[in-house]
Amino acid sequence: MFAITLPDGSVRSYDKPVSGRELAADIGPGLARSALAVRIDGTLRDLATVIDRDAQVSILTPRDAEALELLRHDAAHVMAEAVKELYPETQVTIGPAIENGFYYDFARPTPFQPEDLERIEARMREIVDRDEEIVCETWDRDEAIAFFLAQGEKYKAEIIESIPAGQNITLYRQGGFIDLCRGPHLPSTGRLGKAFKLMKLAGAYWRGDSRNEMLQRIYGTAWTDEKQLKAYLQQLEEAEKRDHRRLGKEMDLFHFQEEAPGAVFWHPKGWTLFQRLIAYMRRRQHEAGYVEISTPEVMDRQLWVTSGHWDTFREHMYFTQTEDERVYAIKPMNCPGGIQVFKHGIKSYRDLPLRMAEFGKVHRYEPSGALHGLMRVRAFTQDDAHIFCTLDQMQEECQKVVGLIMDIYRDFGFEDVRIKFSDRPAKRIGSDEVWDRLEGALKSALEHMGYEYGYNPGEGAFYGPKLEFVLRDAIGRDWQCGTLQVDMNLTERFDVTYVAEDGQRHRPVMLHRALFGSLERFTGILIEHYAGRFPLWLAPLQAVVATITSDADAYALEVLAALKAAGLDCEADLRNEKINYKVREHSVAKVPVMLVVGRREAEERTVALRRLGGNTQEILALEEAVATLAGEAASPA
Repeated sequence: MFAITLPDGSVRSYDKPVSGRELAADIGPGLARSALAVRIDGTLRDLATVIDRDAQVSILTPRDAEALELLRHDAAHVMAEAVKELYPETQVTIGPAIENGFYYDFARPTPFQPEDLERIEARMREIVDRDEEIVCETWDRDEAIAFFLAQGEKYKAEIIESIPAGQNITLYRQGGFIDLCRGPHLPSTGRLGKAFKLMKLAGAYWRGDSRNEMLQRIYGTAWTDEKQLKAYLQQLEEAEKRDHRRLGKEMDLFHFQEEAPGAVFWHPKGWTLFQRLIAYMRRRQHEAGYVEISTPEVMDRQLWVTSGHWDTFREHMYFTQTEDERVYAIKPMNCPGGIQVFKHGIKSYRDLPLRMAEFGKVHRYEPSGALHGLMRVRAFTQDDAHIFCTLDQMQEECQKVVGLIMDIYRDFGFEDVRIKFSDRPAKRIGSDEVWDRLEGALKSALEHMGYEYGYNPGEGAFYGPKLEFVLRDAIGRDWQCGTLQVDMNLTERFDVTYVAEDGQRHRPVMLHRALFGSLERFTGILIEHYAGRFPLWLAPLQAVVATITSDADAYALEVLAALKAAGLDCEADLRNEKINYKVREHSVAKVPVMLVVGRREAEERTVALRRLGGNTQEILALEEAVATLAGEAASPA
């Protein structure tokens, strides 16, 4: 006899092995119909998996969040089966589930065309209608290599050859298609449903290495039902309208060019927006007790050897050697520089906590294919800070940082913020004892403040665990922005100390903190979140004074001077163009407010106030209009 414990705490006893499918049927016919997979002692397995011992077991259904990843994994296999049926000469390589969907990389002499996606998607629906059973098979490694080579699938054979000799592998068969996979999978192709869509074609190097041959990648999306699919496609349509690259061009904010890949050329309006963010953050940090520093962008290689970046991050670093044979690196992180400032002179416990902020420019190499406007660049500015404190101060400082981050995000209209906790990665520095203490401090800070958090196992920095703050924007997309990391490893490696009350030198705790994260990326997020329609306090060009006739030019310049005196960034449009043309042009450029003046407004000393997106105008006295806009333009800080 053995016992199976279900999620509700109930226990079922069996005197012979039982599969996940049989267990679901035993619990109830409704569960049997909706069951997709089984979780045994925390591990997700195929529904056909046999249970023959005491275990904690749950049945996965479409209602579970994890079902989506399973569906998307199966969608990739169904797509590969469809491609092989339609284009038998194609080789299949790797096809995982990804966020919001799936992809598969194919090797094929003839390029796929967009119209091919319709054919493949139609065949996928046929495969779903066939409801082919999906069966897991265990093969001998060498037998599997021979099989795939005989099928002309050299890429699959190469993957299997990288598996240690003598190790059995799992293949999954559905209809006439068989693929290498660890699983788990749905019981049959019919369980996938038809809430999927193939999205686009792209190129991808075999195993992500530019030295290898180029493959063809097909991306798709898959959901549990048509309603979710429709909502996602509508979100994509809205996201395209909000694309910061298109809006950046329309609003004349920035551009990129090949001579400096991954680096931003800021135009005057874009730089104004960028500086507004810095000014806002500078005020918030000053109020929170931070001092601001600046450290060099180019420093000797030895600093990065000591910090551990040279061994763990070198592939992302830029470095050079001078004529005197010294090797320098352009900083990818600000922390070693901040440590040097702390170490300059003796620090006492009375100086702690010492909160040092820096708007530090960093440079990190990213593959050219990964670059994406402001969202993924090679040169960016971090609103970094390093807080040096005692062990006793550590948790309180963590709480202050979390409170500051959440308050700042609310100022920018982000009310839905998720927190994720990332613990020690496999590649790290420091002892397990130190990691235990640091991870405990971060968790305790969140729990003390009443914040729930999710887990990113093994995703911490190499020197300490971290919190990641994920914003949900106006159309429901998630963006990871701020971070908080707790570290006692770099202070050890750089021999950082302070003089404690006992007169002895002690090691401080070092908190690494970024609130926006990358200012370039945060700017891109804001452009898309607001669809370019910034609140007045943030807009790079806050108002335009536009004339109806040239008779009002002198008055328009007087209005402009009054607005500027009140601290607003504004311009005058005195061109000999029709007012409707001017309104349309400045609306495309997302100017929040237009003050329209003509002969009557000049005589009465009024303005016609038009808001972006509005169909009406408000007639106000000049002084009232200026006071109103000056109040709206005040920063939340």
